[in-house]
Amino acid sequence: MERKSFADMHCSVAQCLEVVGEWWTMLIVRDVFLGVTRFDDFQRRLGISRNILNARLTRLVEAGVLTRQPYQDNPARYDYRLTDKGRDLWPVLTAMREWGDRYAAPDGPPLVLRHTGCGETFHTALTCSHCGEPVGLRDVRAHAGPGDLDGTVHSTRRETTGVGGVTAVTGGREG
Repeated sequence: MERKSFADMHCSVAQCLEVVGEWWTMLIVRDVFLGVTRFDDFQRRLGISRNILNARLTRLVEAGVLTRQPYQDNPARYDYRLTDKGRDLWPVLTAMREWGDRYAAPDGPPLVLRHTGCGETFHTALTCSHCGEPVGLRDVRAHAGPGDLDGTVHSTRRETTGVGGVTAVTGGREG
């Protein structure tokens, strides 16, 4: 199946998928978060073919998610390290892991993380960055943002409730 590019799609989720939506990519990012930095270690852990691994690492470097840092000259070999952009995938990866733990791990989570502050295992929780209150699916309302310059994100002016109860105000702008 030919891969579709989302490069021209005016959607932040599509733009994220353009960078990390290919098969293997988030597993590579996961491994970097776990301390894996070298090509041979990725290849051994994932069982991925060398040409596909090379393509995914190259794409992650080009997208600014990883940097390559040489550790050997002859032959040239590199460590792959997360950039700030890469580290910002932490909540995305954590949400994916927790979803997998809940729906695809009948024997329990294969990996647990402990908070270094208190030493306990934890589950992430979304909170409002303004007031600190917990935020669930039914606690939000979607509005056109400043990036909807041509009004294409929302084409009609009405309030709709989508699947899961997210209310979207379509058309027009706020303030």
